[in-house]
Amino acid sequence: MDTVRRIEWVLAEALAEVDHPGAPRSLAAALKHAVFPGGARIRPRLCLAVAMACGDDCAPLSNATAAAIELMHCASLVHDDLPCFDNADMRRGQPSVHKAFGERLAVLAGDALIVLAYQTLSADIHHRPERARPLLRGLSQAVGMPAGIVAGQAWESESIVDLRQYQRAKTGALFAAATSLGAASAGQSPEDWEALGNWLGEAYQVADDIRDVAADAAELGKPTGQDICHGRPSAVSTLGLSGALERFSELMAQALGSIPDCRGEKALRSLLRAESQRLIPSHMLSKPQASKQSGAQRELLSRSL
Repeated sequence: MDTVRRIEWVLAEALAEVDHPGAPRSLAAALKHAVFPGGARIRPRLCLAVAMACGDDCAPLSNATAAAIELMHCASLVHDDLPCFDNADMRRGQPSVHKAFGERLAVLAGDALIVLAYQTLSADIHHRPERARPLLRGLSQAVGMPAGIVAGQAWESESIVDLRQYQRAKTGALFAAATSLGAASAGQSPEDWEALGNWLGEAYQVADDIRDVAADAAELGKPTGQDICHGRPSAVSTLGLSGALERFSELMAQALGSIPDCRGEKALRSLLRAESQRLIPSHMLSKPQASKQSGAQRELLSRSL
């Protein structure tokens, strides 16, 4: 079974576990709406790619770890779209959860997805109980305080924000979890893989900032112009569009250089190459507002990959 099918299967199983006849039907439907259809699923795909590079000696546990990370990500999207934050009408090409089910159910759905992430991981931790501590601790750190995705969201309410600290918490934390917990699920040292996740997370946030001003809503499946609308810190507002493009190229180069020596290195590079093109395709780089430097940046990114 390929990684995408593994991820979709385990997510479907996790949702089926809580879709009980005695459960509130609207909340169950809201959970399913938040998880399916998925986006790129890059975080769980990255988690499984690292697990396979490290031997993947316990597929049920690595599957559960990847699913837990994706469920946390889905929860963060539900909350991020709420009227008190982005007030976004669309997500992944369909109405956001609060638009489809109302604000109260959206809050509860996000909360339930966080709990479901732990339920999913704990259901398979018995296969390798000695790995429970790094997995549960790592997942908690990626979500909570002081530097998880909750903290990342909270930085948007601060008057003075360090852009890199904000990006590493809001986006980088789950990427670092994807790489480090992928290794931990296979019984390898998570610390050896943290750098890759940190660089990738920062690159993804910079790419998201770029796409917020340079892509269209139909292409993204969500509203654009959100950073300016909500006064959020952004790589584009800090560095300019050309500077943000250059920063993205630099971060991807750092990520590729941080991949530890392993038998899955080639597959990881292929995955990152495809994701880089998906995030910042050539037609975005060639837009007039990308500045005269776009050609040099494309060349830098090509060399990096």
